[in-house]
Amino acid sequence: MLLTLLAGCEARSPADAYMENEVALKRGKSIFVGTCGGYCHSFSRGPRDAPYLFDCIWLHGGQDQDLFNTITGGVANTRMISFGGKLPEGDSDIWKIVAFLKSKRETCQ
Repeated sequence: MLLTLLAGCEARSPADAYMENEVALKRGKSIFVGTCGGYCHSFSRGPRDAPYLFDCIWLHGGQDQDLFNTITGGVANTRMISFGGKLPEGDSDIWKIVAFLKSKRETCQ
């Protein structure tokens, strides 16, 4: 369920709320390290067969909902599998991963 809170004209995603919650960010990091970073993605720009996720280059869209959709549905013909329905706390865990990624993202111009 997409929680929409209005802040001016911008809609907030669940990831925005989780970014204000240290426990949620720790859980997002833990899931990322153990699941995503442990197998495919990296915390550094070294050679890997999966994209570096802490810059401003997003192959499938960089908005919160885009990230959620990519993690949930996976990417056809890549190693990016679907995590929808596979994490202990369901969609909540996916939003926590999105929040963690945003919290560590380099400043974009």
